[in-house]
Amino acid sequence: MSEIQKQEVKVIAEAMLEKKAQNVVAMDLTGIGTAITDQFVVCNADSTTQVVAIADNVSDMMYTKAGRDPLRTQGRENAFWVILDYGDIVVHVFKTEYRDFYRLEELWSDAPKQVFEDQE
Repeated sequence: MSEIQKQEVKVIAEAMLEKKAQNVVAMDLTGIGTAITDQFVVCNADSTTQVVAIADNVSDMMYTKAGRDPLRTQGRENAFWVILDYGDIVVHVFKTEYRDFYRLEELWSDAPKQVFEDQE
């Protein structure tokens, strides 16, 4: 992972935690030949309102601190699973039961993981 990616993953994780996201995990997919991106950053929240708030804060902080807008965004309509695609980093903000159902971390279990926790 490049130094810029490390900084951007940290910006994303901090933006998630600022809005009280749960179980914030970054997965480094660079060593997996079939991966469609370099990094996944995943979290969950218990309400659709919080899912949207987290996704909005990630978008705002990535623009403010890294000068990047997502290439694509999906899922805001129902806010069960919002995806922000930055090309080399893909952000997944799940409503808790959808994260439990899709188990994204298990699908990419070979990927090294970094857990982020609120420092408060």
